Amino acid sequence: MKNFTVVIIGSAWPLRGGLAAYNERLAREFQHSDCTVTIETFTLQYPKFLFPGKTQYADWEAPADLRINASINSINPINWIKVGCRLRRAKPDLVIIKYWLPFMGPCFGTLGRMIKRNRHSKVVSILDNIIPHEKRPGDRAFTRYFIKPVDGFVAMSESVIEDIGQFNREKPRRYCPHPLYDHFGEKIDKTEAKKYLGLDPGTQYILFFGFIREYKGLDLLIRAMASKEFSQTDVSLIIAGEFYTDATPYMNLIKEHKLTDRIVLHKDFIPDFEVKYYFSASDLVVQPYRSATQSGISQIAYHFDKPMVVTNVGGLPEIVPDRRAGFVVNREPDEIARAISEFYERNLEESFSANVAIEKKKFGWDRMVRNIFELIGRNLEPEK
Repeated sequence: MKNFTVVIIGSAWPLRGGLAAYNERLAREFQHSDCTVTIETFTLQYPKFLFPGKTQYADWEAPADLRINASINSINPINWIKVGCRLRRAKPDLVIIKYWLPFMGPCFGTLGRMIKRNRHSKVVSILDNIIPHEKRPGDRAFTRYFIKPVDGFVAMSESVIEDIGQFNREKPRRYCPHPLYDHFGEKIDKTEAKKYLGLDPGTQYILFFGFIREYKGLDLLIRAMASKEFSQTDVSLIIAGEFYTDATPYMNLIKEHKLTDRIVLHKDFIPDFEVKYYFSASDLVVQPYRSATQSGISQIAYHFDKPMVVTNVGGLPEIVPDRRAGFVVNREPDEIARAISEFYERNLEESFSANVAIEKKKFGWDRMVRNIFELIGRNLEPEK
């Protein structure tokens, strides 16, 4: 695809988090296909009063192998028109917009409309969600505005494919699972990882990883840890991630069930270079979500060959085959507890990890890029 130009609109350095990591990794895959790629990221992604975390910004250097242009102010319509006009004149062959939140609908919808005036660029949206986990007034109107200039959609779960139908039934769409997050380095020896994190080398650990929001069900996992199944075991829980909601109810729950000695709490954002230690130190990754479409955490677990316990919501059961790569359970503390107990009682780590290593071959970034090209009628095969 030489001389084929791609613009990715969305989060990237100097912003941090899963969205930025996704767009940067996708850009590299397009570069691998000989495309010229630019990421247009934000000068302002969220106003401070809308951002629940400590900071939106990375404390590491810009990636040297990517072209990233901080240009978009998410709340300034004049900026949207200015950036849209510039991109319209540039005539990229493909524009990709990662859509995760209706708040971005007016900004992204305006950019899409401005770009499409050149009658050349194709606009594809990769959808994390089209109906958000946490609903707010204006969500549906903002999403309708956004999708009008979009030529096609890639959804990373079948549930989102179905949700698109609430807004549009004619535009082409494809399902492609969330690719592996494979940029965190290789897994390391479990003992070495525990030593780095200051953990007890003789204790077995399960892991809850990532930003903490109500829909992720951490309280269900804490209640599971308090069940009878765990009272006679040496299994401890690592909670690694920044709170994007009030931490007080979770702290109170830990104290109420006398779990302080069995929960390791790291409440700061985990930088990329440390991710491998948390996953390598753990036996099992638990995602007790109340709602979900797909999860980047599953794809980090796959990269590190870690079995999972996930709840039966959204696209999680599509990604984690029950009793092969882990367990799929209902959103009940007792069921979560029974799955974790069975994992240890039956010594399933080795067999499940081997299955995870097989399953993860399905989740390459080349598959995502191929789906996007096929959606716009392009062939990735080399010209003869």
